[in-house]
Amino acid sequence: MTLNQWPTTKWPVGVSHHVTNYNRPLFKILDESARDYPDKVFTIFNGGTKTFSQVKNTADRIANFLVSKGIKKGDRVAIFLPNIPHYPAIFFGILKAGAVCVTCNPLYTSSELNFQLKDSGAKAVFCMDHAQFYPTTSEAIKGTEITTTVICNIKSYLPKWKALLGSLLNKIPRADQHAPDHLFFDQIIECYPPEAPDIQIIADEDLALIIYTGGTTGVPKGAALTHSNFTYNLRALEEWTRLSHTPNGNPEIIKRGGFHTFLGVLPWYHSFGMTTCMMTACASGNRLVCIPDPRAGDPPFTEVLKAVEKYKATIMPAVPTIFIAFTNHPNLNKYDITSLMGCFSGGAPLPPEVCNQFEAKSGSVIFEGYGLSETAPVASANPTDKSIRKIGSIGFPLPGTDIKILDLETGINETQRGEDGEIAISGPQVMKGYWNKPEENHVVFREIENKRYFLTGDIGHIDEEGYIIITDRKKDLILVGGFNVYPREIEDILFQHPKVAMAAVVGVPDVTSGESVKAYLQLKPGETATEQEIADFCKQHIAGYKRPKFIEFRNELPVSPIGKVLRRVLRDEEAGKQ
Repeated sequence: MTLNQWPTTKWPVGVSHHVTNYNRPLFKILDESARDYPDKVFTIFNGGTKTFSQVKNTADRIANFLVSKGIKKGDRVAIFLPNIPHYPAIFFGILKAGAVCVTCNPLYTSSELNFQLKDSGAKAVFCMDHAQFYPTTSEAIKGTEITTTVICNIKSYLPKWKALLGSLLNKIPRADQHAPDHLFFDQIIECYPPEAPDIQIIADEDLALIIYTGGTTGVPKGAALTHSNFTYNLRALEEWTRLSHTPNGNPEIIKRGGFHTFLGVLPWYHSFGMTTCMMTACASGNRLVCIPDPRAGDPPFTEVLKAVEKYKATIMPAVPTIFIAFTNHPNLNKYDITSLMGCFSGGAPLPPEVCNQFEAKSGSVIFEGYGLSETAPVASANPTDKSIRKIGSIGFPLPGTDIKILDLETGINETQRGEDGEIAISGPQVMKGYWNKPEENHVVFREIENKRYFLTGDIGHIDEEGYIIITDRKKDLILVGGFNVYPREIEDILFQHPKVAMAAVVGVPDVTSGESVKAYLQLKPGETATEQEIADFCKQHIAGYKRPKFIEFRNELPVSPIGKVLRRVLRDEEAGKQ
């Protein structure tokens, strides 16, 4: 299969099979939007706004500051922050200094953060002035190479009346005490001029980001990604995404210069939220609503529903658990979410029933994509045109990307059309490699037909129309009496039960069949069900060997910070019982 033409008759009309002009420093997307839309609002946070020119000004000051602190090209600088409005300026400021950004999950414990700081060799860290986040940072930097710690307080990003009222009522988060040698973000911005250093960036060689991944399956590894890994992904997504901007209007490339409002519900420390939301909003000159905690409110997710209505959000990249939370929210009908036009789903398989329910309530289109932190992250996506979108598939490779399905035994030979194998990706978005992990790189890369392919660990096939179908993760495959059972298939069926909010399926040891299927279910608010009721439903819809032998109801299922259901946690629990 060549990059020139993916084998399908369903390729979206007007979308090119390749993109160009992406080999450039990643921070140029901010510079260009500040040039073209200087007075347009970029970030929105609790009613406070910053324009593109203001964010660029701050980013330039941060770059100046970092260089003054001895940060050199290639040095690593960590961001340990939730989605607050400081984030874009800090991110681009690090890149403007020629440094490599290390994004860290703000929910990490001090030992988890310490591991990432040590492994990356970070020399500076930005953290939040907060009773939890700041003490965690102070503990985590011990024994690392960190010499500069910057504390970010949200007060200066609030409207003046909110900042004043928050101070009077002691509502603005801050730590109880601060180390005397730690610096404050606002003071840095005041003291350093907006003069970014002139650093020469080789876009396809120089690193922009180290994102840690694999923490749900083992010791986290740093995916080392270049500037052009991301600038390619942004160009390819721009070419791919076509939305109807008016009722019954023709799909077109998303409008620029303040037409759209992106809702930042995904964490920006993760490549999915960073690329499809923070970076895409920046590159297109559109607004970005900062949502530090999408679960906020009573009941949970109430505040984010309010934000959709208040700011008339039009684009929302999200994971399936967020779409589920919206559709199952008991007060959803109180909020107007019909401003939403396009929603990009990824991070985990989107159950078809969830897609249908959310689109019916919002009037938007959800197009499911696929990728990994190692691919910056998007590798393929469904067409945004509903007439050729195939729910349950991950569509076609992005323009300029090639995907092969390789046999599970050797990881070298391409399978026949329709036959399951391991998904392998080749394209400009594929990472340079894992940070300081040459042995891991040897395992995950293959040279095929003079091209470098990344082995994803995901099982899938290409159907008769050319759509890529993910069957499951290799490690999640369940073997029942020699038959392959894919958890996603069973979960999609369980989602069709009217009382089921979330479902997770794992394999558990069985002395007669090797493994049996166990289903964990979280019911919708106010619903009750019995194991027999679910078993009867499964009997109607699932072949005998695939049916859950065990059913367990849970108030909540374990999920990762970006909303992936953690089957590994459930498997480990079962192993502990055994």
